[in-house]
Amino acid sequence: MSVALSRKAFTLAALSTAIAGGAQAENVAVTYGTNWVAQAEHGGFYQSVADGTYAECGLDVTIVPGGPQVNNQALMVAGRLDFYMGGTLDTFFAIEQGLPIVNVMAAFQKDPQVLISHPGKVSSFEELADLTMIVQDGATYYEWMKAEFGFNDAQRQPYTFNAAPFLVNEDSAMQGYLSSEPYAITSETGMVPDVWLIADAGYTGYSTTVQATPTTIAERPEVVQCFVDGSIKGWYNYLYGDNSAANELILADNPDMSQDKIDFAIQAMLEEGIVDSGDTLELGIGAMTDERVSDFYDKMVAAGVVPEGLDISVSYTTEFVNGGVGLDLKP
Repeated sequence: MSVALSRKAFTLAALSTAIAGGAQAENVAVTYGTNWVAQAEHGGFYQSVADGTYAECGLDVTIVPGGPQVNNQALMVAGRLDFYMGGTLDTFFAIEQGLPIVNVMAAFQKDPQVLISHPGKVSSFEELADLTMIVQDGATYYEWMKAEFGFNDAQRQPYTFNAAPFLVNEDSAMQGYLSSEPYAITSETGMVPDVWLIADAGYTGYSTTVQATPTTIAERPEVVQCFVDGSIKGWYNYLYGDNSAANELILADNPDMSQDKIDFAIQAMLEEGIVDSGDTLELGIGAMTDERVSDFYDKMVAAGVVPEGLDISVSYTTEFVNGGVGLDLKP
């Protein structure tokens, strides 16, 4: 048995013993702050709350939704939340700023950020460079697009969270989120736009990660492992099993959400391999590899998004993933 597996077995046994030992009559309370309001893209985490997977592991998990006026990552750094939903890039920024943030799991192998064009207008991601790009100010992925594909600032028009400029200009492309803008455009206009996933064009950063502080990892590794394992199982069960109870929790936490939007998002995640593709097929959902993180860092350096010389090894750990947890739950 490897050192990592030995430690995992020990820490899981230690957590179970602590919970059953009488001093702690209930499961360990854990809080997970998301990066936005409740939606299907958070479904795996809600699944393990709803079906008791976290509880079986010894955790009483509370999901704390994010939103436009909520900074859950700062609350985690301040010790008021145990985990946060982040990504690869923000851990690079955290190194620059001296913030103690570490990715311990990557729920999304592909970033759901997309570009949307009118049907049949272009035939490849590269051809989008011939269009007016409606992209928000400061979008780091656009800096990568400039470095990688020759996009430029002169062709960019600020995105104002209004699809009208895109709809009236067939020679434009607009930023979006895989499960949001394409669905809204089709629902409101009947047009089915072409959707270009930036991950498929080479944007290799992980998304919807589980982040923790180094202190939590060092002092409570058994809690980290249980939360990661429970989240992995939750994503398998959410995508491939009965997700109705999880969806009820999502709808309760976000009254603006609807079942049809949830259904669209789940289908999009499945079709595009957002959660389960690439390395997860052998390593299991949540997988992270040194090669992927290094590749993405090199691309961000080349794009001028982050500086050279960062010690990116402190931005993530593969200690809690890549063990094939949950593979038996996939049909």
